[in-house]
Amino acid sequence: MLPTPERPTLATHWGTYRVHSDGSVPVGLSPYEGDPNPSPIADAMIAARTSPARILRPAIRRSFLERGAAAGGEARGAEPFVEVEWEQALAIVAGEVDRVRKDHGNAAIYGGSYGWASAGRFHHAQSQIHRFLNVIGGYTRSVQNYSFAAADTILPHVIGDRRGLASGHTPWRLLAGHAELIVMFGGASPKNAQVSSGGLSRHTLREGILACRDAGARLVSISPIRDDTATEAGAEWWAPRPNSDVALMLGLCHTLLSENLHDRDFLASHTTGFERVAAYLLGEPDGVVKSADWAAALCELPAEDIRALARRMAASRTFLMMSWSLQRADHGEQPYWMTVTLAAMLGQIGLPGGGFGFGYGSVNGVGNAAHEIAWPSLPQGSNAVEDFIPVARIADMLLHPGEPYDFNGEQRRYPHARLVYWAGGNPFHHHQDLNRLVAAWKRPETIIVHDAWWTATARHADIVLPVTTQFERNDLVCANRDLMLAASHRLADPAGEARDDFAIFSALAARLGVEEAFTEGRDEESWIRHLYGLARQRIAAVDIEIPDFDQFWRDGITLLPEPAKVKPLLADFRADPHAYPLTTPSGLIELFSERIASFGYADCPGHAAWLPSAEWLGAAAAKRFPLHLISNQPATRLHSQYDNGSHARASKIAGREPLRMHPDDAAARGLRDGDIVRVFNDRGACLAGLRTSDALRPGVVQLATGAWFDPLQPGEPGSLDKHGNPNVLTPDRGTSRLGQGPSAHSCLVEIEAYRESAPPVTSHEPPPFFSRQP
Repeated sequence: MLPTPERPTLATHWGTYRVHSDGSVPVGLSPYEGDPNPSPIADAMIAARTSPARILRPAIRRSFLERGAAAGGEARGAEPFVEVEWEQALAIVAGEVDRVRKDHGNAAIYGGSYGWASAGRFHHAQSQIHRFLNVIGGYTRSVQNYSFAAADTILPHVIGDRRGLASGHTPWRLLAGHAELIVMFGGASPKNAQVSSGGLSRHTLREGILACRDAGARLVSISPIRDDTATEAGAEWWAPRPNSDVALMLGLCHTLLSENLHDRDFLASHTTGFERVAAYLLGEPDGVVKSADWAAALCELPAEDIRALARRMAASRTFLMMSWSLQRADHGEQPYWMTVTLAAMLGQIGLPGGGFGFGYGSVNGVGNAAHEIAWPSLPQGSNAVEDFIPVARIADMLLHPGEPYDFNGEQRRYPHARLVYWAGGNPFHHHQDLNRLVAAWKRPETIIVHDAWWTATARHADIVLPVTTQFERNDLVCANRDLMLAASHRLADPAGEARDDFAIFSALAARLGVEEAFTEGRDEESWIRHLYGLARQRIAAVDIEIPDFDQFWRDGITLLPEPAKVKPLLADFRADPHAYPLTTPSGLIELFSERIASFGYADCPGHAAWLPSAEWLGAAAAKRFPLHLISNQPATRLHSQYDNGSHARASKIAGREPLRMHPDDAAARGLRDGDIVRVFNDRGACLAGLRTSDALRPGVVQLATGAWFDPLQPGEPGSLDKHGNPNVLTPDRGTSRLGQGPSAHSCLVEIEAYRESAPPVTSHEPPPFFSRQP
């Protein structure tokens, strides 16, 4: 039996909290006392637990309940649901899973999840669903993630692995006092750094940035949005046209080359292919010299400023940061390859305060000094199905089963997914071109969804199973960037008839004859104790002792000391590239990749290159749609989580997601602050509330992701979204044939006043029900 905590704690993606309770339910949350800059997202959690959108009972789409998979998917998203008893729902789910795997094979099951449903090591929806599907024979999976898919694919070709992307970064303490110039492509956003996938105890971006500033570093934020970097950082603001960063970096590189400011020795000893890059900079293959003047015309920044920045970079210990956001665009692989190229020409890779790193400010904890500990998680087992898709190609898979596509040097075929099983995540939030997804979502025979709230994904399912929230279950959180283990205590009984994913999958496993393989004879408490024991062993291997489980559970939070010794990214490789070679074919940084060149991809050649986006302010399409839409991460929620909560709803304008626009752009369209506007392009349209701001470059508008998809005509592709979801506007096309990542930030729109009576927002209410069982 779990011991009684001295004071209950709740560990989430946006912070760790001490819980105030009236004895039966939580009534308040206080941030962990060691957090210098806590997130307000938690303010929404208590009331949202029992909000009108909470799913209280299993529910099945009416025609599916009557006819099963023969009902087809045309009515998904529009048809009423019927609430049923758990036994009936579980029997139908088990029957559908069994039918599909027997009739079509396990590859016909697509297991969808996005991992952010919980910060816990046990109640991690992605691990739970993948473990279940693996014990019944496997499933078609996805690879990569929406955050940095293109980068995830390109970096192993260039530096051999993914260090400096999600882990292994140069820590802040080797930047402060060493870096003299920090150039941040995409900024370092405080709102993004509210969250971390593995949970967190302390929000550290602010203190990291200010430590660098106070130690004398000069900061430059290169972004079309000024507050992508906090004002107090004192950074210079450069506002290029969106999607022109590669051109800017080429102009910087050309200046280094033409003025002999590049590090020839480092390039010769630690890289391969620079001669091809130099030829490209000089225009030898295409007749286009990539000079600062050439870059200035594309970026709309002064050429002399570009040359001056290159000289400052060469004269200083310079660190290059790049946000994850820049690779979520057409040819998103190129900014990352170009960053490594620019850093290599400066020759400071592997030095304290020098080199490059990706994702500082994209989530909390990037740049924290951390121990190299493989934190335990619920084992997912082995997948007997070899088929997979790049994560952002789900609509392509559903619309084009059996058709070929290219990915990272392979030609693959999309599997025929007849059953989609989704637990954790909301594809009707994070996927692009939602009208296309609505059409694609009609294709599978069966869609099963676990969710706590009636999100658009749940509304577009055939079978919906209600799951618990973090308040309603116990878990263990190991903050993977934050030197913390936290108990997340159960604080309330489940709302309605909600069950946790483990209980649901255990019941299904029993019906399918694999209960022991799934549970291994453990319940929730046994698994949490087991995972903590593994964590304790691995922590002991780095000579740190932590309390036994019972003491840990009573205390709620255990902190680890910082490691005594830290290194810059690629420090060993810099010191001796022969003793510590990279895992690239050459063992060196590949500024030109023979392997990528051999793929023959016109949209990803053998070295970093300027490849203009299909949609940017320099494209012909800008004549019709003259505003570049940035659909960045929200300040008031994590992705779409808690959009129904008080914190997110307080930020809305007449119930719509706020859209920011430069005052000059608003005046040119006769728009004023607080207006309801229609944002549109050829893919769709949504309503939003206008907020004017000079923090944006003219010609750029910002509409955060995460407003729950709320079409005026549910289930109909092309319907007006009433709420302000930008993904009815963003394109669903791969970044390139190499990476196939999402390209949401290459998106052009136009905006006009909405003159009709604005329809009510209904996404935070339950869907229609045909009947309710008592």
